[in-house]
Amino acid sequence: KNINLSFYPGAKIGVVGLNGSGKSTLLKIMAGVEKEFEGTARPLPGASIGYLPQEPELEFETVQECIDDAVSSSKAILDEYNEMSMKLADPDITDDEMNKTLEELEKLNDQIEAGNLWELDRVVERAMDSLRVPPGDAKTAVLSGGEKRRVSLCRLLLGSHDMLLLDEPTNQ
Repeated sequence: KNINLSFYPGAKIGVVGLNGSGKSTLLKIMAGVEKEFEGTARPLPGASIGYLPQEPELEFETVQECIDDAVSSSKAILDEYNEMSMKLADPDITDDEMNKTLEELEKLNDQIEAGNLWELDRVVERAMDSLRVPPGDAKTAVLSGGEKRRVSLCRLLLGSHDMLLLDEPTNQ
């Protein structure tokens, strides 16, 4: 009741309290998961919020599918860049089409450089190794709670969110 929260960029904040005092509910409200509450909760416009619940659920059949989903928007940018590059090899391309394609490639390249997407595969591999994520072909249905949590945390970190909300990520 009667809380007002705001955070500086890059701040690391812990919410501490007794069991049942509402820590998880507060994080769910901040993440936009919990909708039934009195008051207002709003992130900065355009802010991306990642949330790791106490008991994460994995939506895909394999670990690799879960990880690939986390970086799908980044891969889509790389795929679009490659597709646009292939247009330049078309011998029938007009000068106008070539100029337009080059402009689009420049915009995509800026996005790729800003997000360090040329290194995406290496970053994903490093994240999976660092968090000791099970092999990519492992079935998510048979993972232990700790393994599911590590896969979910890896997904969250690779998602490049502006704010991360972790609900007891190391309680096991």
